Amino acid sequence: MPDMMGISGFEPTFLVGLEAVRERHGQGLATLGGRRLTGFALVRFVEDGDWYADCPIVLDFDGVQVEICHWKLDELSIGWNSIDTTVAISGWEWFELTPVWSSADERLEPFVGLELREVALLEWRPSPCHDLADGTLAVEFAFDAGRFHIANALDENGIDVGDAHPEFVRHRLVSDA
Repeated sequence: MPDMMGISGFEPTFLVGLEAVRERHGQGLATLGGRRLTGFALVRFVEDGDWYADCPIVLDFDGVQVEICHWKLDELSIGWNSIDTTVAISGWEWFELTPVWSSADERLEPFVGLELREVALLEWRPSPCHDLADGTLAVEFAFDAGRFHIANALDENGIDVGDAHPEFVRHRLVSDA
């Protein structure tokens, strides 16, 4: 991912582990509570409409933009107000498909306009034995009408709606404000 995928403003800082992510972004994520999800953007290909899950997912909460991107098996980058989704993605002339920002996604669309109740970090802790994903993180967004989380789907982002798998340990984030 060294070329930052041709995305304007995307300068990820990948962190590993619950404590590193909570220390760097826990307070910022917690303060999103009470804001409405006013929009989102993810990258799709023009030619077939497929989601390119390697690119960051951008969520807008009343003007505060959070940008989530998983990489490798355990790295997570969370950015704030840096990606400009109005600028075309560049540098893909060599590829047979054309990536563009899209606000179409059947999983996220039902949450637009809803007030965010809370945010949590979900830590994958399978029992009784460990697996390759042990310790990976997801970011969960909970609303009165449901919840979704953005997880590591083995070197890319995954979006899941509803309650998280029981092997996730939920770490609720609380604002100091």
